[in-house]
Amino acid sequence: MSTALLTDRYELTMVQAALKSGKALTPCVFEAFARKLPAGRRFGVFAGSGRLIQALENFRFSESELEFLAVQKVVDSTTLNFLADFRFQGSISGYQEGELYFGYSPVLTVEANFAEGVLIETLLLSVLNYDSAVASAAARMRIAANDRYLAEMGARRAHEGAAVAAARAAFIAGFDASSNLEAHRTFGVPSMGTSAHSFTLLYDSEESAFKAQLDSMGTETTLLVDTYDIEAAVKSAVALSDGNISAVRLDSGDLGSTAVRVRKLLDELGATKTKIVVTSDLDEFTIAALQAAPVDRYGVGTSLVTGSSHPTAGFVYKLVSHQTNNEWVSVEKRSENKGSKGGKKFATRELKSGVATSEQVGNPTAGRALQVSIMSDGQATQNLSAKERVTQARDHHQAVMGELPEIGRRLSQGEPVIPTIFS
Repeated sequence: MSTALLTDRYELTMVQAALKSGKALTPCVFEAFARKLPAGRRFGVFAGSGRLIQALENFRFSESELEFLAVQKVVDSTTLNFLADFRFQGSISGYQEGELYFGYSPVLTVEANFAEGVLIETLLLSVLNYDSAVASAAARMRIAANDRYLAEMGARRAHEGAAVAAARAAFIAGFDASSNLEAHRTFGVPSMGTSAHSFTLLYDSEESAFKAQLDSMGTETTLLVDTYDIEAAVKSAVALSDGNISAVRLDSGDLGSTAVRVRKLLDELGATKTKIVVTSDLDEFTIAALQAAPVDRYGVGTSLVTGSSHPTAGFVYKLVSHQTNNEWVSVEKRSENKGSKGGKKFATRELKSGVATSEQVGNPTAGRALQVSIMSDGQATQNLSAKERVTQARDHHQAVMGELPEIGRRLSQGEPVIPTIFS
């Protein structure tokens, strides 16, 4: 499916004006960055560049898109002819997917002519802002959960396309699995899931529902035990499985105290290996509050797919340099409270004994280089499948989280864990 109309009208009208003035093919440098982290956040997680590559490959104006633009008189015939042959031929570099970022980190740099750079702006920001918001929230939840199992279960709380993107971003940031099957098929995110309350309510008794589920799925399934009476349900689950039920799930009430009671009952019944799964509007703070409870697995939905109160990463996309008379000219926006810094920038992370101490932006001479080539002349630099990109990003994220100073793992609101220093 073409992604060409997943954009704002003014991207196309700017191209029309630039074509008429002769500026459309001017070589330019655009940068994506966040002026600051969301309020109280100590770090962000960059995600979405793998999805962006695929979206740009499908950024084509077919006859259908061109006909729509012509009928609606969005642009003139000269611009329509230009769009008919459009293929992104520029180059993109940026932070590796899964990398940490901070205020003014140049997470993505686009080097292309003005028309190319402008046409992809809206799509680029749409992908990066959402995926990075989810990944940033997911990383905080992973910190809160420590090494306990985390499952993404937010598909019913998001747009169907966003739900798949959220599952992907959460997996990159450390989640173990997702309930979303399309994320499993397309990106290789492990899938999980058993049953809801409706399944139990379908049967004449809870025992009958449990028996049907066990007959179908075996004892490795998870039984939902809070439809009626939790204690009776746990006893039934253990009896029907001969004490071998893999897990029971709690989805309501005071999860902490209920988990304590259920753990005690399971142990008394001999089901010492049965795990306890909790769901129900969890976020990083409720997960952290449950650390002392005998909970083995968490399922997170609404909070995750909405970025845990920060549904966008706040990335903007600005022209920072263009060529005039064969010379590069730095340009910058100087609006009050919404400024930018001109010129193409490079970024490194200063480390001391393996721990991050600062983000160096501009023309740094030391530190771990943060930017890599993503696309060159319109082609992806690495010939990887969608699943391979996710695996690579997940591995990179795990490695860079090891550089985070200990204070950065606190969930309380605070300043960015390291400063951004311009050189």
